[in-house]
Amino acid sequence: MKNELLYFNGLYGDLNANYGVDYIFSELIKTRSQTFGWVVRPHIHNRLFQIFCVEFGEVTFQGNNYEKKLKGPFLIIVPPMAIHGLIYSPDVKGRILTISDSYVETVLPSNTPTFATLNKPEFIYEFEEIYSFEKIMELLIQIDLEIFSDGLEQHTMVQALICQLFIMLLRMVKAEGIIDKQDSSYLRHFNQFQKIIKSSGKMKSIADIAGKLQISSIHLNRICKTITKKSALQIVHEHAIGEAEKYLKHTSLTIAEIAYLLNFEYPNYFSKLFKKYHQITPLQYRNGIKSLKENSN
Repeated sequence: MKNELLYFNGLYGDLNANYGVDYIFSELIKTRSQTFGWVVRPHIHNRLFQIFCVEFGEVTFQGNNYEKKLKGPFLIIVPPMAIHGLIYSPDVKGRILTISDSYVETVLPSNTPTFATLNKPEFIYEFEEIYSFEKIMELLIQIDLEIFSDGLEQHTMVQALICQLFIMLLRMVKAEGIIDKQDSSYLRHFNQFQKIIKSSGKMKSIADIAGKLQISSIHLNRICKTITKKSALQIVHEHAIGEAEKYLKHTSLTIAEIAYLLNFEYPNYFSKLFKKYHQITPLQYRNGIKSLKENSN
């Protein structure tokens, strides 16, 4: 049986999801995880943020080539297109909030660096009094009650609570440094740059991306270096290599097929770039993953 990476447009296990731009869903962790024997296989949501608020119990988080063991209370923030699997202890207690990225964009002020900051899974297990675990949980419960209510201005109230939640989370992962040194134009362009990279699934040229943003390649590089200290091309390459790792680990596609799928003109250039980042070829990387799996069995 192939160890294929799972992709879902909606919630885990929902193969026929067709959610809109304002999709939002709240549930207890046990509701879905218990159905799957407390094991949620590594998967990706194309356009969804997920916030896991674990009050009690143990969780093994499976990311892209790493595992992290956690014990409640803690928070996990998973952005769109991030690999995540979870193995829960049966006594786990907590909540999951799922929100479409377009809804988050609509709710938050345009200068809030959500996509620039929350671009990989974040783990929070140390809490201060001002942003205590209890306050986050209380806010999630408020959101849950509002989602399923028919109260006056329900939609407006949900938006306000979501906005409050994400700003609190951004502060907790220390986003203030980015906010202080960037203006709204830089953040807006960088967020759009990341969306273009992630939405296509293929490597695009910097000139093409800059054209879509209606700015020059030089200005796009300046934005990327200011925010991340990396060039635009380096960010594009890192995303392509990250996608290649998923295909190498979770599919049986050949190296050439992966290269063409990611829009590389020549497979040997793809292999050369991969080796630059990992010091081994794509084939050596895949064989290494296979050996680890065999040894663990």
